[in-house]
Amino acid sequence: MTLSPKVDVHPAAETTYKRVMLKISGEALMGDQGYGLHPPTVMRIAQEVKSVHDLGVEICMVIGGGNIFRGLQGSAQGMERATADYMGMLATVMNALALQSALEGLGIHTRVISAITMNEVAEPYIRRRAIRHLEKKRVCIFAAGTGNPYFTTDTAATLRANEMGCEAIFKGTKVDGVYDKDPAKFPDAKRYDTVSYDDVLAKRLGVMDASAIALARDNNLPIIVFSLDEPGGFRGILAGRGTYTKVHG
Repeated sequence: MTLSPKVDVHPAAETTYKRVMLKISGEALMGDQGYGLHPPTVMRIAQEVKSVHDLGVEICMVIGGGNIFRGLQGSAQGMERATADYMGMLATVMNALALQSALEGLGIHTRVISAITMNEVAEPYIRRRAIRHLEKKRVCIFAAGTGNPYFTTDTAATLRANEMGCEAIFKGTKVDGVYDKDPAKFPDAKRYDTVSYDDVLAKRLGVMDASAIALARDNNLPIIVFSLDEPGGFRGILAGRGTYTKVHG
């Protein structure tokens, strides 16, 4: 009797993408609070990430810092813009450490990689090392933006996604896609199934800032906008179902 060789079918073979960037706002971590971190919400997001990681998908993350400090708001109140932006970058490190703790509590190996050197709490950003972490199925959380003021975490997410060779950016929001107007204010708002980069810029649809959209367009990197509040939504899209808007060329 001849035994056929065992063939390992990688779970990611069943998904749409093999390596993705998940971008979420800092406000997504504060739940119903008006400020800071809400541990049950952080854990819920970690469980969503784990469900996708369990499919074999390699995951990068960028988290905003608006739940703690937003550079533009500090600048508007009279603070020097560069200083305010650096403070916002430090807020993203705090959020990254919180999510790292939640993920590792679920058994997911994670690395926080900071664009601002702080060796005691995070690794410095080295592109080839970060790629190796992904290949070893570790979740990489990129913190401190690009390391430069005047750039948003949207731009940082798009930059890192391109550097890491991600196949798409998943932008988790409070709504299930991109609408022609605010669905919370206008009941007749219509959701786009797909929309072009140029339309997002021309119609000011607010998916990401203009620099991030232009960088994604120039590198043909699709952006998937979906609801982070829908349980299983992230995993569902990776498995080829769910409601979302795809921004592409």
